[in-house]
Amino acid sequence: MKIPIRKLHPRATIPAHAYGDGDAGVDLTSIVAVSLKPGERALVPTGIALAIPKGFGGFVQPRSGLAARHGITLTNSPGLIDSNYRGEIKIVIQNAGTDDFDINAGDRIAQLVIMPVEHAEFEEVERLPDSDRGGGGFGSSGKS
Repeated sequence: MKIPIRKLHPRATIPAHAYGDGDAGVDLTSIVAVSLKPGERALVPTGIALAIPKGFGGFVQPRSGLAARHGITLTNSPGLIDSNYRGEIKIVIQNAGTDDFDINAGDRIAQLVIMPVEHAEFEEVERLPDSDRGGGGFGSSGKS
């Protein structure tokens, strides 16, 4: 699949699969420097815009290494990029760790996964079909 991409800033990086066909996602990089104290969040620009094909969505995920080592995560994970959005991709990043964290221009801050998305139509009904789970919610499976 080819996705049209536009660099909006000279420091922007075109995403690529680091290890080839086995990678589900591509890294997104910051074009600015940001310093985050514990608990702080920031909207970080990537300097790129995409034209995701109709029938697909872009899902922005945290980078597992940043989360595990530093507590750096995405406040709205996963972030969703709709196929009809053409603006700059920005990342809502948060420091859930205990130490200050510095992001430099060019640092990899999130990953993007392109996935198929069904366009659902909703139909109001008087009764839903039965299921094994029924209305059981959080913790209803009995597992911790």
